[in-house]
Amino acid sequence: MLLIDCPWCGPRNEDEFHYGGQAHVAYPADPAALSDEEWGRYLFVRDNPKGPFAERWCHSSGCRRWFNAVRDTRTNEVLRVYR
Repeated sequence: MLLIDCPWCGPRNEDEFHYGGQAHVAYPADPAALSDEEWGRYLFVRDNPKGPFAERWCHSSGCRRWFNAVRDTRTNEVLRVYR
């Protein structure tokens, strides 16, 4: 089981969290101006690196706050978390 260190609650098992996808993906400034292809790319195309990867997580069974975590996709180790 993956152990995730919530910035507010401390270390907890992964089953208390909800994965939110890639971190630092900016919402389009004018989403209505996007073509269907551009909107689809924004919604579905994400990086898939081998190594450290910034992700969004929500402590859904705890404080219910969102935070970012850098996880190594090769080892599944959480390298750091930040608000």
